[in-house]
Amino acid sequence: MIAKFSRLFKSCLVFLAICLVTTGCVNYDVGIQFDSPNRGAIVQKIQLDDRLSTFTSGTAQTWLANIDQRVKRLQGKTRKLSNQEVLATIPFSNGQDLEKKFNQYFSAELATKIRNKKPLDLPKIDSKLVVKQGNFLLLERTRLIYDVDLRSLGIAAPDGEVLVNPNALLDLQFTLDAPWGAQSLSRTKSGTAIPARRNGKQLIWTLQPGQQNHIEAAFWMPSPLGIGAVIVVVIVAAGIYLKNQQLPPAATPAS
Repeated sequence: MIAKFSRLFKSCLVFLAICLVTTGCVNYDVGIQFDSPNRGAIVQKIQLDDRLSTFTSGTAQTWLANIDQRVKRLQGKTRKLSNQEVLATIPFSNGQDLEKKFNQYFSAELATKIRNKKPLDLPKIDSKLVVKQGNFLLLERTRLIYDVDLRSLGIAAPDGEVLVNPNALLDLQFTLDAPWGAQSLSRTKSGTAIPARRNGKQLIWTLQPGQQNHIEAAFWMPSPLGIGAVIVVVIVAAGIYLKNQQLPPAATPAS
């Protein structure tokens, strides 16, 4: 018991030292960008502080390499903006494709399939995205429900209270960008409802390390299927009307 407490105490000291030395050293932004109901992209931007790159350069580069391989497995691309900054883009074709790729990308199963010379011992994070879409003739409504458990990023007491909250160390953001803008939904049954701030058509949530985070949002987009069906009906009706206008009047039989 004493040895276990000693290890926990040392871990807390190491964590506190890192927080003091590398305050605000990781900016981690994950976003979902919709261009239309059938096109969009998962966009992830990671920026490491110079102090973190110097302090743990090997681990940081291994982590970025792992992200690059995971993105490629999902037909995405990564762009190295600098030695400390990476931009990853994963395209999706519809809501179901978005849900599948997003959950695969952040799953522990995919991370373990990536072979690295130096294995990563990262905290376990449970993340799940649910996408629900409904078609209303000319419009399509999309609802996103995102739950992410970041309790592994904090050091908690036996009663569950967070002793060390790494908010100063990590800047985690989740963004949603839709053509007509989106609305944040506050109703929730589990987790901590995260308030959103608006930047034009974009909604931004700041995730809380050491807590369970819950996000819900909904937005409308024009439905290509519905608009196409209306255009077809209009063309057919116009064709029938013009055809009837061009036909000669029926001859009246002689009495």
